[in-house]
Amino acid sequence: MGLHQGAPMPASIRHAFRARAHPARSVPCPHEHCHARAHQSCIVRVNGRVLAKPHQSRINLWVKTVACCPECQVQPGIPCHDDGHARTEVHARRVQEAQVTLA
Repeated sequence: MGLHQGAPMPASIRHAFRARAHPARSVPCPHEHCHARAHQSCIVRVNGRVLAKPHQSRINLWVKTVACCPECQVQPGIPCHDDGHARTEVHARRVQEAQVTLA
């Protein structure tokens, strides 16, 4: 006998489950050893351990995707910079802006 798969989860319930998760899970993880898909938890590939918090690179990607940076005045999707030199990390003020946008 095959497994019986019930009705799909209603969107309102699915949203409530995801609401408890870090908002960075809405984007895929760019970490070189993870590459979790959107809405999946980050993992340690070596042992398969699921991380409680997303990789910092995933958080940075999410922040860059959703918020303008008040520090360097860039729009969502554009990396932060210092005097024209692109940064690998986002400015702390941009992280705060993303959290405010989320609320």
